[in-house]
Amino acid sequence: MPNCPEPVRKDPETETPRRVVARRQGPLLMEGPVEVELEDGSVVRSDRFRVALCTCARSRRFPWCDTSHRTREQPPQRDRRT
Repeated sequence: MPNCPEPVRKDPETETPRRVVARRQGPLLMEGPVEVELEDGSVVRSDRFRVALCTCARSRRFPWCDTSHRTREQPPQRDRRT
């Protein structure tokens, strides 16, 4: 982003590691803020304290998860006998 200062680079030996939570049927949950480098080399950034990264490639907001991975099922219909 223009006019944004470069992030401070910390020594990897003393920096606290970021936690990533992997779910079998969902996104990768990461402690933020994060920068994500996309396939085309562009970088997107989120300053949120927790970020959900899409792993199913269905998200309209890729690389951010928009819950498109969830199956869309109709609730069971009740039998309406009177």
